[in-house]
Amino acid sequence: MSLLQIQNDPVHEHDASSEGEDYAKGSSYLLWASLIAFVVVTAGIGLFLYVVHKPPVAAGEITQIWAKGVHTLSETVDAAGVKTNPEQFDQVLVISNVRIRNQSDEPIILNEMTTNATFEDGIHSSYVATSTDYERIFIAYPELSGLHAKTLARETVIPPGETVVGQLISSFHVTKAQWAASKNLNLTIQLKLHPELILTPKGPVTEL
Repeated sequence: MSLLQIQNDPVHEHDASSEGEDYAKGSSYLLWASLIAFVVVTAGIGLFLYVVHKPPVAAGEITQIWAKGVHTLSETVDAAGVKTNPEQFDQVLVISNVRIRNQSDEPIILNEMTTNATFEDGIHSSYVATSTDYERIFIAYPELSGLHAKTLARETVIPPGETVVGQLISSFHVTKAQWAASKNLNLTIQLKLHPELILTPKGPVTEL
């Protein structure tokens, strides 16, 4: 046998076509993996942007707000029907006209509503008057009759895309001087099954 003769070695025989097929398959897998990764990342970014930029369920504003300091004389009757010594105290009535918009695609329901103010001893919160007490306030203080409007009641249902307007009244047992030194006035509107809505006056409070 000539030393120049090359024998075929079945063990080390190289098949160029097989290598090409394996390379093509590997490239195909890499392409599909890259495409899937791109789709997943794009979907994740889209979901993140949707969550971040999705508008809140509700939005609103305080269109007008007034404060009225009053001196109250309260007479009580004991169990025997005898009048006790009258109780005198100062309080400030806070009257707010508000507008609330439903920005979601389902109805929202108003729950508790409070007016909040910060005094020297901390934050004071006062629930807004019920529909019945709201009317009684205007009977007790007829000088406020010019402000009388439709109150915004608890359990009010706001349909999708709709807006409601109404008036809220709260009272704080403070003097006029204490009220004048207060700060950080706002309204908290609680919504059933949704985050609460906090409204802050955009302008000054009108003193009556």
